Amino acid sequence: MYIAVPAEILGIILPLLLGVAFLVLAERKVMAFVQRRKGPDVVGSFGLLQPLADGLKLILKEPISPSSANFSLFRMAPVATFMLSLVARAVVPFDYGMVLSDPNIGLLYLFAISSLGVYGIIIAGRSIYSKYAFLGALRSAAQMVPYEVSIGLILITVLICVGPRNSSEIVMAQKQIWSGIPLFPVLVMFFISRLAETNRAPFDLPEAEAESVAGYNVEYARDAILNSSLLAEANVPGFRRLILTKTRGGSLPT
Repeated sequence: MYIAVPAEILGIILPLLLGVAFLVLAERKVMAFVQRRKGPDVVGSFGLLQPLADGLKLILKEPISPSSANFSLFRMAPVATFMLSLVARAVVPFDYGMVLSDPNIGLLYLFAISSLGVYGIIIAGRSIYSKYAFLGALRSAAQMVPYEVSIGLILITVLICVGPRNSSEIVMAQKQIWSGIPLFPVLVMFFISRLAETNRAPFDLPEAEAESVAGYNVEYARDAILNSSLLAEANVPGFRRLILTKTRGGSLPT
């Protein structure tokens, strides 16, 4: 039986937050390389302190709430959505026995938690009572829901081949061969579906960064980091860990 103690919870949250900060930096570096420009390289050596500068800038921003918004829902939406990305990591094993919780339905738990992310986006768009934010939320939900269905069908394929629904047992079932090798086409489809669900390029249309009127987060000021970039980036480490667990043997030595 696994007991959740503060040290274990901090051991999940702190690496996730650090990973989010530097994943943003890595993404900006790659995009700068593709576009043949320098990217962030002023704050710290090679721009390594840029995430800290960005976080400080966003903390110092004035929190603005639209007068027509439902204040409770407006504030709850980004926090609830980010919390879902945290609790999803509770059943992801870092090593055999090193997991916060290891239920027999760990895979179904992951699928259920990831499916709830769309509610935070809908609430964020609807709480503002703005047609632009609401249409942006509908556009984002319309992209996320179909790819959730494809992810569910893909995970069922893994279950049929592996057997157990427990995350640790799925990892141990891949001692002889990674599931991603015989199921390579399924792995590619899973990768594409998770990219679309986390709104990463080239599926970043819901964020509407190039538009003068953004998507569901159009009225968010300081909280925009929680409701857009942080939400998307916080799902990326869980996405990567899910691929490793289900198709590449997880924590098993290569």
